[in-house]
Amino acid sequence: MTPLTDATNDLALDRQLCFPLYAASNLVGRLYRPVLGPLGLTYPQYLVMLVLWETSPQCIGDLGRKLHLDSGTLTPLVRRLVASGMVSRRRDPDDDRRVLVGLTDKGRDLRQAAADIPRLLVAGLAISPDDLAHLRDEVQKLVRVLTAPDEATAPE
Repeated sequence: MTPLTDATNDLALDRQLCFPLYAASNLVGRLYRPVLGPLGLTYPQYLVMLVLWETSPQCIGDLGRKLHLDSGTLTPLVRRLVASGMVSRRRDPDDDRRVLVGLTDKGRDLRQAAADIPRLLVAGLAISPDDLAHLRDEVQKLVRVLTAPDEATAPE
């Protein structure tokens, strides 16, 4: 089988935007695993905790919007965090259709244990802090572009 070497081959793996994003996401998850394991968190659970450490409680819908996760993905994550005692779930007293997720004392205390994680992981990368910040900003810009159609059609 002869590979196509044409630099204009739009189906070449190295010409795709999706693949380096996918690969980087998988590799970042692996990078976090040994650091988060001792805290009892998976990478997606860590993301939920990051949002809750900023503002707690949050309704499931707001968590999903911030993390770009649907409820079918987010609900099992939250249930595992509830089972581990890091968060609580309760109905919103003002609207019983909404479920609020909030930090427990254990979840709040975990923030201090996780405080050095971002610095530890960045220190191990062969990329300057400025380049990393630029990359983050560019990827955030891409996320905004990709979510713009969803936000334009979302109900107020």
